[in-house]
Amino acid sequence: MSLDALERLLSGAKRIVALTGAGVSTESGIPDFRSANNGLWEEHDPMEIASIGGFHRDPRGFYAFWGERFGELREKRPNATHRLLAALEREGALTSVITQNIDGLHHAAGSERVLEVHGSYRRARCLGCRATTPLEDVVRRVASGEAPECSCGALIKPDVVLFGEMLPPAFALAERYTRECDVMLVLGSSLTVHPVAGLVPLAHSSGAKVGIVNRDPGPYDELAEVTLHAELGASMTELAERLGLSLR
Repeated sequence: MSLDALERLLSGAKRIVALTGAGVSTESGIPDFRSANNGLWEEHDPMEIASIGGFHRDPRGFYAFWGERFGELREKRPNATHRLLAALEREGALTSVITQNIDGLHHAAGSERVLEVHGSYRRARCLGCRATTPLEDVVRRVASGEAPECSCGALIKPDVVLFGEMLPPAFALAERYTRECDVMLVLGSSLTVHPVAGLVPLAHSSGAKVGIVNRDPGPYDELAEVTLHAELGASMTELAERLGLSLR
């Protein structure tokens, strides 16, 4: 399908919800750590380096592995897709961005209604008292030889969802917005990671129209009113021009 159909879909919408995945972040230079073809899962067992069990077994090793990788995210900048969604929010058409990404780039682009359903790399949270602290402070402490422990004695974990963990309360709000939207716009997600992927059939069954823009075909393409298999950057830049939106 063409951008014409996507333009028509969005032009008539009043309550758009965007669901964004790793394909949005890759265009800002952030690798998709879940993708097998980038080598991370081929070289490391995700149940050791990205699970709650692995974190408990070796919290220092966890921080040693992820500290530098999380630190690199601070240098990344929003791209055209992030800015398009921020512009749609400013126009009053976008209800919320539901993102699987932990990089904070939607906020950096100016979006305010962002639900980070897989958490954020910027924070760390105590597993006991639930207090939060900047993640970079914890990484620095661990690098100097301290244990990643709170004053209450419990471990402090990066505030991201690991394998084996439940999603945060933001997911319940994401489900609510999904039921209330008239269009769900899916950008850069393979829709293979659950329960977030289940938001697409939930939107469809609640009466919303679905638009999907992703490089590769996905499992819910047949539910979509519009499906566009293309690179996001050029597509979203042209879409913004068609909709008369500034990507400032």
